[in-house]
Amino acid sequence: MTPTRDFLRSIGLPGGDLNELPDSQKRFPDGAQYRIEIPSTEGPRCLDAVLEEADRLGVRVHRISQGSGVFLHTDAELDEIARTAAAARVEVSLFTRPNAAWGTSASARASAGGSLAPAAHGQEQVVACLDDARRAADHGFRSVLIADLGVLSAFTAMKQAGELPGDMQAKISVMLPAANPAAARVLEQLGASTINLPTDLSLAQIAAVRAAVDVPVDVYVEVPDNLGGFVRHHEIPELIRVASPVYVKFGLRNAPDVYPAGTHLEATTVALSRERVRRARLGLDLLARSGYEPATSELGAEGLAVPVVS
Repeated sequence: MTPTRDFLRSIGLPGGDLNELPDSQKRFPDGAQYRIEIPSTEGPRCLDAVLEEADRLGVRVHRISQGSGVFLHTDAELDEIARTAAAARVEVSLFTRPNAAWGTSASARASAGGSLAPAAHGQEQVVACLDDARRAADHGFRSVLIADLGVLSAFTAMKQAGELPGDMQAKISVMLPAANPAAARVLEQLGASTINLPTDLSLAQIAAVRAAVDVPVDVYVEVPDNLGGFVRHHEIPELIRVASPVYVKFGLRNAPDVYPAGTHLEATTVALSRERVRRARLGLDLLARSGYEPATSELGAEGLAVPVVS
């Protein structure tokens, strides 16, 4: 396979997984190597809980993300989230929904149709996802989660046409798998701002993706059960070293799937949010014990999509 490996290198892709685990020389705009993300922060009370626990435990949370979709928040809730996050100088990324799994798609529910689940199922769902992005921007948010190639392409076109703010970011969902460097580079070329890698990639596979793209990657070090259930805290030092710039993302194993969330699940989602921050504290403590001291960002650092409020 040497000719094929040589060809891949000639077009700027690794010739294979990088088993030598080279140091990444790439950085966030402020020179940092890693930032902390707390996912599944489903609404104002969950955001309050994340910020309270972060203060109590001394965890610098740079980004929170949400999975239920912009359309499942009222205008007042969106405004409250934006104000709270802006005051805390924390990025918020809201999911653009719906998708095939939430609609009437039979294929998304078939045993071999799981890969269709995150896709925008027909052009009406593309419209709905882009309307979610537009509504998020109208409320001051500058980052949305995207799980469909067509939505990503159209989102970038909307930015270029001035239909969305030029600083609006596209955070690629883990459900749009960039399982290899070539796929990650396509997403970057289509306008991805950060790319959430599949949860089961090895460090060598992650290093190969890092070699192919310049945008930050997001990597779960604790993974929800429906995405694999892995607990990879002990890989945090090496992950930061080879994947910088990287968002170290703390999901939660042994927790219920709450999507779509709402006030009927608020006690549960708030408790889960608090525990995710505790997990982040455990991960940071492990990093400190490792003796490796990578640079992290201040809150509100350059490149963070903190909401813009008047």
